[in-house]
Amino acid sequence: MNEIKSQHHGLVGLKDYTNEKSVSSEQSKQIRDSDKKCRNIKRNFETDMKQKKSQHHGLVGLKDYTIKKSVSFGQSKQIRDSDKWEIKKLEEIGKVSMCKRVFKEDTTPEGDIPFYKIGTFGKSPDAFITKAKYDEFRSKFSFPKKGDILISASGTIGRRVRYDGEPAYFQDSNIVWIDNDEKQVLNDYLYRFYEICNWKSTKGATISRLYNDNLKQIEIPFPKSLPEQQRIVSILDKAFAAIDKAKANAEQNLKNAKELFESYLQGVFENGNWETKKIQEVTKVINGYAFASKDFKPTNTIKSIKITNVGVKEFVEEADNYLPEKFKDTLKEVQVREGNIVIALTRTIISAGLKVAVVPESYDGALVNQRVAALMPKGNLINQKYVYYYLTTSGVAKYVLEHVNTLMQPNLSINDLKNMPIPCPNLKVQQTIVRQLDALRAETQKLEAVYQQKIANLEELKKSILQKAFAGELKTENAVAV
Repeated sequence: MNEIKSQHHGLVGLKDYTNEKSVSSEQSKQIRDSDKKCRNIKRNFETDMKQKKSQHHGLVGLKDYTIKKSVSFGQSKQIRDSDKWEIKKLEEIGKVSMCKRVFKEDTTPEGDIPFYKIGTFGKSPDAFITKAKYDEFRSKFSFPKKGDILISASGTIGRRVRYDGEPAYFQDSNIVWIDNDEKQVLNDYLYRFYEICNWKSTKGATISRLYNDNLKQIEIPFPKSLPEQQRIVSILDKAFAAIDKAKANAEQNLKNAKELFESYLQGVFENGNWETKKIQEVTKVINGYAFASKDFKPTNTIKSIKITNVGVKEFVEEADNYLPEKFKDTLKEVQVREGNIVIALTRTIISAGLKVAVVPESYDGALVNQRVAALMPKGNLINQKYVYYYLTTSGVAKYVLEHVNTLMQPNLSINDLKNMPIPCPNLKVQQTIVRQLDALRAETQKLEAVYQQKIANLEELKKSILQKAFAGELKTENAVAV
């Protein structure tokens, strides 16, 4: 922001255009209005940025930690040389258990007893069984005790849920547990061990799976003393509560930083008293060509832009969408240049936002495939980046939602894109807005990077503390003071 502060009226390179004879009185008024609005935005933004920066500097008082390299449990000197610790396989701690299989026809969308499948494990159930079936299966077959640690054995391996004793049933083989009597290892200790456990899962054709035989062979190091296990758990609980709080704060600050820019972005386009035109009046709208599947080969030389290349405010580069050289001359009408804007016409808007991106230098001269549109500025009517910023606003997202065909998937027609309204101040005002938004965006990206790194560091810190705990190195609370 220093660059902004050093400029006239706090704007990046904004001159007093009202002194230039070439600018009409109406244009001068537009620039003065834009100048005033941008100054207000900048002042508010800088105030918010200072608040956000002060928050991240004092993030829950966590110290900076040097993350130690992992030491395998068997190599830990403390465990190897100690007669107070031992290492056993999980099958020596308790039997690997699972519930009786429940068939789909035995479930209903509503009912007495929640039935958790792998997709709803740890979440809200979407299937139920009768109380009679529950009572029968619970009395005849394996069933977890209150406090047992249930784990996912399919998909994302090792998700954990403490069974709270409330009536519920769980999908066989996909959700399992160690039938632990807690004579050797406390369930609280086991719960924490599962956080750092190497599951030795098997990758199938579509999903990962943890088989019982693999689970049985996993080794767990533990103090022979149950009170010592509880002491370690208490230290971990306290440390992780502080880490989780710090992580939640960092995640909220990251969210705030993103929303901060979005709110200023929206304000720029909402508050301007400018003429409105249709997109097709200020840009050339290119509708992608329907290339045949056989046209695409990794050995070809001409790059194409497909729907998969257009992310939410991100261009996704790929290595296999190449077309024959002959199309370079025969289909120039669908060729784009660096800086042009591309927008997906199929699934135009998703939960993350509108799928719009800027063509990078590496795709200069690429050909646009079907269901992708490209926008090129017409003469000196519009600034490309101004159009891009406008397309990323919530106002445009609202327009798209009002016009997409949602019967099957949210598709935007080329005509609705062409007729999309866009506020059009004169070109100099557009350039001023772009410079200002570029500066604000650069600041928010810096802040976002700080919070993203903080979150990553907290996750690494958690792993480091767990490694320390199960290597027998967690002697005192001071070892993980936060």
